[in-house]
Amino acid sequence: QVQLVESGGGLVQAGGSLRLSCAASGRTLSRYTMAWFRQAPGKERELVTAISWSGSMTYYVDSVKGRFTLSRDNAKNTVYLQMNSLKPEDTAVYYCAAASGSSGVVLTTALYPYWGQGTQVTVSS
Repeated sequence: QVQLVESGGGLVQAGGSLRLSCAASGRTLSRYTMAWFRQAPGKERELVTAISWSGSMTYYVDSVKGRFTLSRDNAKNTVYLQMNSLKPEDTAVYYCAAASGSSGVVLTTALYPYWGQGTQVTVSS
């Protein structure tokens, strides 16, 4: 079992930055694809970004390309999501997730069995 705990959410003005962290316990993350999803009120959960276990491959949804950066520190069992130039439409609950069994990035929500509790990100205009 993998336990994931997110931190770093909060309230920020448009144009500002936040850094989310996802710390894992239970197992080393070094063989897991890691991802951040988000869910805004009344909307479906969407994949924002994912990173392969080696860190060599990443995926970003078009709406965050150039603004968000996902990184991982396997030695610390932690992944980080640096979010810059935040927009009101980035407001959502952000969830960290982990998936095993692939050396690449995993883009299918159903293939992520491990989830954190979520952290709220609110961007004011």
